[in-house]
Amino acid sequence: MHIALIEPEIPQNTGNISRTCVMTGSTLHLVGKLGFSIENRYLRRAGLDYWPYLTFYRYPDFHSLFEKYREHRFYFFTTKAEKTYAEILYTNDDFLVFGKETTGLPPEILQCWQGSCLRIPMIDNIPRSLNLSNAVAIVLYEALRQRGFPNMK
Repeated sequence: MHIALIEPEIPQNTGNISRTCVMTGSTLHLVGKLGFSIENRYLRRAGLDYWPYLTFYRYPDFHSLFEKYREHRFYFFTTKAEKTYAEILYTNDDFLVFGKETTGLPPEILQCWQGSCLRIPMIDNIPRSLNLSNAVAIVLYEALRQRGFPNMK
């Protein structure tokens, strides 16, 4: 599986997601301007002993990522979607795309990819949503469960 984070802001979240990627054999794609340095001690501390095992790539923008993997399916996670993450049959090469912690995915991506936007169900009328690293774990593990947890024991 592929996890793409667009402009993540909080190093601890990206560190936790990195660890989840290592433990599931998933690839991490970091897109756009990061709110921290990947050399940041907090990022590395969250996944220090896992960091050498992480497969990750950097892209200046989403267009660059999409051009490299245009044959893959992309799913975008937002609180604004109608369909839930559990309504999809995932494949091993799908991209699960998440936005930054404070504002989510950019409006231009949401507009272009409306048919591929999914949400995680949550209680209404609360001004916050799930933590980014928790959201990634929820969706990734559902996708892996559907695939029979490939290469995992």
